[in-house]
Amino acid sequence: MNYTNSLIEQISFNNQKYFVKRDDLLHKDFSGNKARKFYYFLKNDFPKIKKVISFGSAQSNAMYSLSVLCKIKGWKFDYYVDHIASYLKENPIGNYKFAKGFGMNIIEAEVPKTFKDDELFISEGGAVSEASFGIEILANEIKTWAKENQIKNLKVFLPSGTGTTALYLQKFLPFEVLTCSCVGDDEYLEKQFLALEKSNFPTILKKEKKYHFGKLYKELYEIHNELLNQTNIEFDLLYDSLGWLCFEKYVENFDKKDEFNFLYIHQGGLLGNISMKERYTYKYNS
Repeated sequence: MNYTNSLIEQISFNNQKYFVKRDDLLHKDFSGNKARKFYYFLKNDFPKIKKVISFGSAQSNAMYSLSVLCKIKGWKFDYYVDHIASYLKENPIGNYKFAKGFGMNIIEAEVPKTFKDDELFISEGGAVSEASFGIEILANEIKTWAKENQIKNLKVFLPSGTGTTALYLQKFLPFEVLTCSCVGDDEYLEKQFLALEKSNFPTILKKEKKYHFGKLYKELYEIHNELLNQTNIEFDLLYDSLGWLCFEKYVENFDKKDEFNFLYIHQGGLLGNISMKERYTYKYNS
């Protein structure tokens, strides 16, 4: 199974040329930035481990990817959440539905403070130092592509949750890495960087207004649909829509845009669109 070497294609969006790294196409079950973050655990042997423990939201992309990883490795998977909406319990959908299908045991409780020797704890969203293993491979793919295609003056962009992928990409790439905060504010994102590294951080692009993670915004729905119409690529509604808003505005106001090339990292997460589309359709199309 192929979990590396995703293709890079050129697109035009609103008359601007971009390159897109299609990590969403790595594998139908194990793709995007989570495949990169968890690649270390996939490729290495853990003879003592029988169970993975993690936590987060009930529709997390990381939750789903961990359920796939555990299925592949033959591990049990306990996932802790603060709350599962009664509607989701009664009408399973998206990451929640498919993670349960891969054998996830979801628990509405606080994460245990201690773990057994046969249990592997992975922080929310895969914000762990081991993530650097797979992200370095991603960085090497980008460097190889740039060299082979004589791509100069490259700027790389990807939206951030914990910021782990952007952080390690900047560590391993000679190009500037740009990102924007999607889950918390910019200060939260900087704290996430500091928890893993002490310097050489990606550039955080400022947002025009404050966005609450998971809340519906018409402009996010509109840019999602416009991207699909113009590029025939489906992007994630939670991260990519805000990411493209920030990135496009940056490129638009960038004085030297004719001298630079811009690469967008498509990090997958499309299962989450199932529930997000239902919410957007109900709000704006009903």
